[in-house]
Order: sequence, then structure tokens, then C-alpha cells
Amino acid sequence: MVQKAKILLVDDRPENLLALEAILSALDQTLVRASSGEEALKALLTDDFAVILLDVQMPGMDGFETAAHIKRRERTRDIPIIFLTAINHGPHHTFRGYAAGAVDYISKPFDPWVLRAKVSVFVELYMKNCQLREQAALLRLQLEGGAQADAGAGREPAGLLAELSARLAAVEEQAEALSKQLDDDSADAAAVATAAHLERKLTGLRRALDALEPGTGGGSATLPSQS
Repeated sequence: MVQKAKILLVDDRPENLLALEAILSALDQTLVRASSGEEALKALLTDDFAVILLDVQMPGMDGFETAAHIKRRERTRDIPIIFLTAINHGPHHTFRGYAAGAVDYISKPFDPWVLRAKVSVFVELYMKNCQLREQAALLRLQLEGGAQADAGAGREPAGLLAELSARLAAVEEQAEALSKQLDDDSADAAAVATAAHLERKLTGLRRALDALEPGTGGGSATLPSQS
């Protein structure tokens, strides 16, 4: 069973949270509510999120302050943030949103279809990254333990390598399809850059896996960074 991604919805008005849930329910992911910046930061301490939808105007800690705290934390700094605002103070206000670390800045009322499409892209990228980390973990187990055991017994771990290669190929195919979709849809630059970063990590993981193949000196293979 594929684990669902979590999407954090941050708004001090319950009716706005209800509207966001109605728009995003079709994505069939886990939607988590937060009614303040403080509540959002608390949720981010324990859970991993694919994307954050963050209201700008909130009493107490506003969206800009909340985003600044999120970007200062190593655990959460790479989570995409989409700012939602009911006001528009011109380019300076929008620039402040991007300077705070947002990947997008959407004014209310917004098109539900557009918002859902933007969120779905970041959910897909998050799921591909999760799959990539899983493959990397399996490879590390092979490198650290299985390879040595098989070498001592005079056996090649061909079965496990074939399984890992097949799983990685599936992720590579999905990532390629997603990149083509982003190109076709003229998607946000942030989403395109994230997809390109994912493809680079997939390339590094494929090289590490190929290095484990018999006759390639696989014992010295090094896994790519998963940051």
C-alpha cells in the first residue's frame, strides 16, 4: 500500500480551511489543518509534508513570520510553501512572499482547478523522492551487509540487484513522465527545478546500482547524497 502524502493547510478562518479541504479532497491525500502559525510549526515538528498552503494574514504570527521559521529549520526548510492571500499590495508585497521562501503566491479568490493542479505537482515530486530514498536505503543495506556476506560465501547477490534495478526503473519512468508533463504545462520554475534535482539523484542512484553489477568492482560503489 502506497502511503499518502500529507498537505498542511494553515489559515485562521475555519471556513477557508473547509474550502481548501473541499478543493484538495480529490487528490486523495492526507489534509492536516492548522489555525495559526504556531499550530503549523507544532505540526511540522512531528510530521513530514509534501507542501504547505499558508495564509498570509493571520493574527499573531502571520504567514511571512511562519514561513521564516519554517525555512530556518533544517527538517522543514525544503518543504514547498504556497502563500494564499486575500489582499494585493502590489509587486513589493508579492516579492516579500517569494523572499520568505514561497514557491508560489496566489491571490484569493483563486481558481480551484489551478490550485489543485499546482498542489498535485508537489505531491507527485514528494512521492518520487520518498521512493528514491527507499531505493537508496535498500542499496545501503546491500552495500553494508549483504554484499560482504555473499562475497564470503562466493555468491553474487543477483536476485536482490535485479529487484532493486526493476524498482528504480519504475521510479525513473515515472519521473521522466512527470518532467515531460511539467514541460508541456509550462509549470512553475520551482516545480521544474525540483523535478530536475530529483532526476539528478536518480542518475546518481542508477550509477551506484550499476557499479554493484558483477564484474564492475561494485564493492567500492558510493551512494549519492539524498539531501
